[in-house]
Amino acid sequence: MTTRAQLRKAALGLPEVEEGTHSGMPTFVVRGKGFAALTKEGVVQLRLPGDRVAEALTLHPQGEALSRQGTSIGFAIALADINGMHLNNLVHAAWAHRAPTSLTAARQDGTEEHDLPTAIGAPATRALLLAGISTLDETDRHTDEVLLALHGVGPRAVERLRRAVRSRGGTA
Repeated sequence: MTTRAQLRKAALGLPEVEEGTHSGMPTFVVRGKGFAALTKEGVVQLRLPGDRVAEALTLHPQGEALSRQGTSIGFAIALADINGMHLNNLVHAAWAHRAPTSLTAARQDGTEEHDLPTAIGAPATRALLLAGISTLDETDRHTDEVLLALHGVGPRAVERLRRAVRSRGGTA
């Protein structure tokens, strides 16, 4: 079961995201555009393009399409009905759908240039890149607690990052 804290962590780990409320629901916005909200009943509502809504419904038939005036605008699913990895992917997709191109260009295809060691693993690399951290020098400016708060970054990845920074003569 996924929790509100996991949703919050996934959303706030993305660039320029702010948390607020709308109609009494916690919401997450990027540059003034909402992309995720959580109802009092524990249902997460995500703004997604039509193709991603169809994909989400295929993977999670217990969810539902959201529409406004007959137009598909997103996907809703109870947090209890989705695992953390799938939620994280949908939150990222919703963010990318609503964020300006200037923020999403390098992250759109996952090919952003970076010097992160492959030894940290793909989930940790994705999490760091999504948080705007693409170099060892940038990881060195963050505490272990901040890095560990990113969904996909675990203690082993942090230790490997710190070891890589030390081998380059950094302060970690």
